[in-house]
Amino acid sequence: MAGTHFDADGKARMVDVSAKPETVRAATASGRVRMEAATLAAVIDGGAAKGDVIAIAELAGIMAAKQTGTLIPLCHPIGLDSVTVKIIADADLPGLVVVAETRCTGRTGVEMEAMTAVSVACLTIYDMLKSIDRGMVIENVELDTKSGGKSGDWRR
Repeated sequence: MAGTHFDADGKARMVDVSAKPETVRAATASGRVRMEAATLAAVIDGGAAKGDVIAIAELAGIMAAKQTGTLIPLCHPIGLDSVTVKIIADADLPGLVVVAETRCTGRTGVEMEAMTAVSVACLTIYDMLKSIDRGMVIENVELDTKSGGKSGDWRR
């Protein structure tokens, strides 16, 4: 079995990045939670029983990005320099759009940290609103951009 995450015996391993130069790396990811229009109105009006959905989900996303190396088995623990999570109400969806940006100076990228931030923010939104809308759908969690490192810049 060949590949960067397997040794000569086919066993999983964390990639050795010690020889790579440190560079500034950044990534953005996004996702969304589609919901009933009335559910979105409750978020906007502050009527959710569990509190400020947007503020709590943004914080959950930041906290999750910092835990990526613990949550994803072969991800390196990364000293993040910056994590931002922004949640925007979209009446046309209807629902909430989550965007995360991660940055570090390091030897490996921060794409998984951005996607973990988005995923956990979306899950937090679902958890906080499930009592009024169990039909919500988390969708389109995806990497939008990455920069830095040997492979350079990438944009969806």
